[in-house]
Amino acid sequence: MTRGSYSQGRRQRDAEQDRKKKRREERRQRRRETGRGEVPVTSVEAVTGNLEAQEAERIRRAAVPREAKSIPCRLFVGGLSWGTSGEQLREAFAEFGDVTDAIVVSDRDSGKSKGFGFVTMGNPKDASRAIASLNGAELDGRNIVVNAATERKR
Repeated sequence: MTRGSYSQGRRQRDAEQDRKKKRREERRQRRRETGRGEVPVTSVEAVTGNLEAQEAERIRRAAVPREAKSIPCRLFVGGLSWGTSGEQLREAFAEFGDVTDAIVVSDRDSGKSKGFGFVTMGNPKDASRAIASLNGAELDGRNIVVNAATERKR
């Protein structure tokens, strides 16, 4: 009884590897067809198709508020003094335009300031003026860094 070069276990491993390669190639092909990072765009009608007319109209109105003049702009403010409060931050940025929100980030456990915060301004033009004027300026005895906030990668 002569055995071949392959045992039953090796045949199974090779077959499993071939299946994995095939699945990987199929996924690659699907990604190539759909494109990287493309998101399918749907219309309001497609989303609200089964809703009553009044509810659909309410959703349409909520999607774009009439009183919104422009998209709010969120700014990162770093290098803050430990004693700087959200109200002081709001006052410093208020001279450049409408400040929607001003937050100083604090430690969960101790409640102490982490030395940075975020300011949301109602108008991108006001935000760019604030960046130009306050970046490197002194606030509560410390030079602060101001720039547009970006989403953190997780």
